[in-house]
Amino acid sequence: MELVEATQDDLETLAEYWYALATAMEPYDELNEVALEGPESAESGFGDLLESDEEMVYLIAADGESVGFTLIRHGEHPSRVHSSNVDIVDLFVASDHRNEGYGSDAVEAVKRRAAEDGADFVTVSCEWHNEGARRFYEDNGFAEKQVTYACQLD
Repeated sequence: MELVEATQDDLETLAEYWYALATAMEPYDELNEVALEGPESAESGFGDLLESDEEMVYLIAADGESVGFTLIRHGEHPSRVHSSNVDIVDLFVASDHRNEGYGSDAVEAVKRRAAEDGADFVTVSCEWHNEGARRFYEDNGFAEKQVTYACQLD
């Protein structure tokens, strides 16, 4: 498994992966309702992300085949001793490649890259009721640090 920096040529694949991830999150909370009609609508957003200096998009590749993607964001907390962080914004492995270790390998690769870049820690969020995701991240060395609350506005 390797993380391969995504390019503009990967927009269709990234959009398909993101749409599968986004629609899988819909049942966990009404705030997750996807507004896009299909994956094609997400391509322009990924085009913008690929141009960003603060976000990186990688395909998760195994044996020359794309099996998923991850989106990471660099952040700073200048008032803290441990100030530099990398946030795993999205992590997705295609359903036909799950339970093969690619997600864990991708997390380890993100941790290595973050350490090489001088980050102090890596963060990730998932839906509270998504027991599978919570268990996955705990199994990969993450511990609960804080809770994010959301308040839907009328």
